[in-house]
Amino acid sequence: MSTTYRTKPMETSGMPAGISYIVGNEAAERFSFYGMKTILVVFMTQYLLSAQGQPNYMTDTEAREWMHLFVASAYLFPIIGAIIADAFLGKYHTIMLLSTVYCVGHLCLALIDMPSAALSATLDPKGWMVAGLVLIAIGSGGIKPCVSAHVGDQFGRSNKHLIEKIFGWFYFAINFGSFFSTLLTPWLLKNYGAGWAFGVPGILMALATLVFWMGRKKFTHIQPRGLQYFGETFGKSGLQAIFKLIPIYLFVAVFWSLYDQGGGAWVQQAQQMNLDFLGIRWLESQVQAINPLLILIYIPLFAYLIYPLLSKVVKLTPLRKILMGFALTVVSFAVASYAQGLIDKEEARFDELTAPMLMRGELDVAATCKLMRENQNNASAADLEAASAVKPGADSVNASAVALSKSVTKAGVAVMKDGTIHRANWPTVGWQLLAYVVITAAEVLVSITCLEFSYTQAPKQMKSLIMSFYLLSVSLGNLFTAAVNRFTMDDNGNSTLVGANYYWFFTKLMIGATVLFIFVVVLYKPREYLQDDANAATT
Repeated sequence: MSTTYRTKPMETSGMPAGISYIVGNEAAERFSFYGMKTILVVFMTQYLLSAQGQPNYMTDTEAREWMHLFVASAYLFPIIGAIIADAFLGKYHTIMLLSTVYCVGHLCLALIDMPSAALSATLDPKGWMVAGLVLIAIGSGGIKPCVSAHVGDQFGRSNKHLIEKIFGWFYFAINFGSFFSTLLTPWLLKNYGAGWAFGVPGILMALATLVFWMGRKKFTHIQPRGLQYFGETFGKSGLQAIFKLIPIYLFVAVFWSLYDQGGGAWVQQAQQMNLDFLGIRWLESQVQAINPLLILIYIPLFAYLIYPLLSKVVKLTPLRKILMGFALTVVSFAVASYAQGLIDKEEARFDELTAPMLMRGELDVAATCKLMRENQNNASAADLEAASAVKPGADSVNASAVALSKSVTKAGVAVMKDGTIHRANWPTVGWQLLAYVVITAAEVLVSITCLEFSYTQAPKQMKSLIMSFYLLSVSLGNLFTAAVNRFTMDDNGNSTLVGANYYWFFTKLMIGATVLFIFVVVLYKPREYLQDDANAATT
C-alpha cells in the first residue's frame, strides 16, 4: 500500500484534521441508506409492479420479512469488509472500492421506473429491486466497520479524551442525513415515483464518496497487516477479545430486533393511525423522521446534561448505559403494543359497522378504491377490486363479501352507493411518536455507547473486525425478526401473530434480555486498546 499518507495519529490535543471529511461523508451516506430504507416497505406493499405494469404488491408480512432480510444482509457484510480492510487493502481503499458498489446498487433501484423495453427485458421491477438491494447490502455493509474504525484511528493518547465526543458527533451526522432523507423520500415516492425516490439517495451516495476522497491526504491511514493479520486475529489475544464481547452483542441483537421494526411494522402500524398531527398530514413512512430529529436533540442533551447528572448518582460505565437503554426499549414497545391494541379495537368496531352493508351490496367499489388510493392504500384498493370481480354464486358471493370487508376494514374507509362515507376512527399517531421519544433515548444509550465501547475493547490490529462483530448484532436481530415473520406466515402470506400480540411478543422478549443482561454488567471486565499504545495488542 502507499506510504505517502500519515500512518500514525498526530500528536495533538485537539480534533484530528480529517474528521470533518469523515463526518461529511457519513451524513451524505446515511441520507442515501435511510432514504432508501424508509420507503422500502411502502414501495413493496403499495407500489411494486410486474413487468407488464400490473400490481405485484407483497403482503405486510412478506414485506416485513424482505426488509429485515435486507437489513440483516447489510449488517452481515461488515465481517467481509473488515477482513479486506484490516488484512489487505486498508480502511481507506476498502471504503472507496465498496462505495462504488454501493452507488451501482442505488442506480439499479433508480431504474425500477424506467420504461425502456431493453431494461424490462433484462429484469422486471422486482428484479431491479433485488439487484439493487444486494449491491447496497454489500457496499453499505462492507464500509460500515471501516468508517467507524477509521474515525477511532485518527486519535491517539494525547487526544483520546475526545473519542467519546467524536463518536457522538459521528452519530449526529448519521441522523442529520437520516432526518432529511426520511422526510424527502416518501414525498418523492408519492409525487414523482420510485425512480426519483430511489435515485436521489443514489446521488447523495455519489456525493459521500467524493467527500471522502477529498479528505484522503488529511487522514491517518493505518496500514493493513497482510497475512499475519489472521495469525494475530485468531491468536490468543484476538480470540479472547472476541469471546469476551460476543455475549454482549447477543443481547444487543435483541435490542436491534425491536428497534429496526421502526422501518417495518411501525410503518404499517402508522397506516392505521390518524396521521394529522401538529397541523400536518404526515405520510406513514415520514413518521420515523422523528427518530433522527430526536437524536440531534438527544446527543448534546445526554452529553452535557443527563450523563453529568446521572454520574452524580451512579458510576456510568458503558454496560450500565446499555442496560438502561434496554429498559427504555421495553417501555417503548409497551407503548406501541398498547397503541396496536387501540387499532385492533377500532378495526373490530369498523368491521361490525360496515360488514352488513357490504353483504347487502351497498358498497361503491370504484369510489372506495379512488379514496383508498388518495390515502396511499394502493394494496387495499387492488384487493378490493379483485374481490369485487368474483363471479356470482352463493359461495363466491359470501367469500367476496368477506374479502371486501377485510380490504375495507384495513384501509378504514368505505364509500356507499348513496354517497355516505364511513371512516375508521383510528388512534392518533401521537402514540407512536411517544414510543419513538422513548426508543430514541434507548438508541443513544445502546448504539452510540456500543460504537465507542467496541473500538476501545478491540486490539489495535482488529479494530474493523470487532466493529463488524458489533454490526453483526444488528444483522442477527433482523434475522430473528425475519424468522418470526416467516414462521408465523400462513399460506396467504399473512402472519398468524396478529395485531397487538405481535408487539407484545417482542416486548416480552426484551424484558427477558434486560433481566439477563444484568449478569453481563456485573461480570464483564473491560480492557482499553488505542492505536498509539505500544502494549495495546497484548492481554
